[in-house]
Amino acid sequence: MIRDIYVLECTINGKEVAIPVPASKRMSDLLREDLLLSGTKVACEIGRCGACMVLLDGRPVNSCLLMAYQAAGKSVVTIEGISAGESLHPIQQAMLEEGGLQCGYCTAGMVVSLTALWDTNPAPTRTEAEEALCGNICRCTGYEGIFRAIERCGLWGKTEE
Repeated sequence: MIRDIYVLECTINGKEVAIPVPASKRMSDLLREDLLLSGTKVACEIGRCGACMVLLDGRPVNSCLLMAYQAAGKSVVTIEGISAGESLHPIQQAMLEEGGLQCGYCTAGMVVSLTALWDTNPAPTRTEAEEALCGNICRCTGYEGIFRAIERCGLWGKTEE
């Protein structure tokens, strides 16, 4: 029998949490409603737009598709956990400086996905950067400001293969 409520124990933005949650609770709802981490946006709610992207053990996932119980014993990093205190992450800073955002709704998800890229492939080709963002949709920028931000961070480095 599935329990209706259980205690989720995981790490969120570097802090250990133990919080009672219903078995049917999505991670996006837990973050926004229970933990008041509103930087994670919910738009499509079916995993197509990437606005709700979080890092789960360092990998980008759509939190609208992630049931909270799936994070048990794992590390979750939201947009609020990307920066180091008062200092912005280099990707966040570059997005600001290069106009990589307009309405801002997709920005958190973009930054989370680019952070995963930064952590695993510090010198991708443009094609690799495009692939890293394939789960993120922006309807405002046309993406060039976002790619300028990637370039500003020094993420370009390898030549296209």
